[in-house]
Amino acid sequence: MPSLSEETNGRIERLMPGSTIGIIGGGQLGRMMALSARYMGFRVGVLDPTPDCPTAQVADFQIVAEYDDKTAIHDLAVKSDVLTYEFENVDADAIDEVRGLAAVPQGTDLLRVTQDRVNEKQFINDHGTATAPWRAVNNFDELDAALDEIHYPAVLKTRSGGYDGHGQTVLRSDADLEQVRARGDRGGGFPPSILEGFVDFAFEASILVSGNGTDFVTFPIVRNEHRNNILHMTIAPATVSETVARKAHELALRLAKGFELAGTLAIELFVTKDDDVIVNELAPRPHNSGHYTIEACSFDQFDAHVRGIAGWPLEQPKLLSPAVMVNVLGQHVEPTRVLIADHPEWNVHDYGKAEVRHDRKMGHITVLTDDTAKTVADLEATGCWDDLQPQSAKA
Repeated sequence: MPSLSEETNGRIERLMPGSTIGIIGGGQLGRMMALSARYMGFRVGVLDPTPDCPTAQVADFQIVAEYDDKTAIHDLAVKSDVLTYEFENVDADAIDEVRGLAAVPQGTDLLRVTQDRVNEKQFINDHGTATAPWRAVNNFDELDAALDEIHYPAVLKTRSGGYDGHGQTVLRSDADLEQVRARGDRGGGFPPSILEGFVDFAFEASILVSGNGTDFVTFPIVRNEHRNNILHMTIAPATVSETVARKAHELALRLAKGFELAGTLAIELFVTKDDDVIVNELAPRPHNSGHYTIEACSFDQFDAHVRGIAGWPLEQPKLLSPAVMVNVLGQHVEPTRVLIADHPEWNVHDYGKAEVRHDRKMGHITVLTDDTAKTVADLEATGCWDDLQPQSAKA
């Protein structure tokens, strides 16, 4: 095993090339993380239940097992110098149990906070940052009381789990509330949840922040468009005032310092019509809205993540070119492939997933441009994404 400098609080002072990074989760984020790690000279292992998953295709080895398989996590730790993860639904207790075998630079505090929406909102608020109004609700009586304070419209979300709109119910009236009650009466129960008020926002945005535990850097604030509760397009940079850019940068650094962040953290935002910035959710990892950084920045979100968990220094990334990133879902694979020969400006990324499914993220396309509005229009004019309808405001 390559020699490491002294480990402190789960972090190493510096991980040397030739060392092994173990990734829990083998999807596209792990794949791009592994590619960055390979460029820096690291070995890569992955734990994922799907043989030949996207990350395994570019890794040195794979352990085929479920994400919560403690024996498998132990085996990955034995073969790795550092452990990281590509998504937040990871067993934090299992990671804690192997800290003596491999360094865990991200720790599990960040994981536990972001796995629970109530803890997440509380952490954000405790660090001087605004969110939508919210209340923890554990039964229908508490839901009624929360609605009396927050009022319609609101969104009811499970405290844990769920992504791309799953585990969420929009409540606009008593009729919607009665549907939730009916589900409970049919045996659906009432899982621990959070009720969030709607935010009257101008648009959705996000910002990435990366750190090595002590030093932190931010990427530009970008504008996001969701369709069918799935990120459709990211425009970098977002056209915002200096006030909004400063607020986003400052809140990102506050949260990163609060977590003593190692790696990359994505912060999903609402930008309001009066130039305020409100945090929606956190993702303790690289993020779909940061894929543009691969081509458009001096180093990308995956480079920053790997450097951060390896204890390497971080330089403030530079935006080299404005860019537009658009997701390729299952239904868009064939239409976009037909057009590849006609679009040399497309930077095409395919995630190597074996099964093509409707609404499944299969890849993305990034276009570097001097005119993001024209590029958005050009992409939409191809017709590849005609099945997706613009999404209305949400909490």
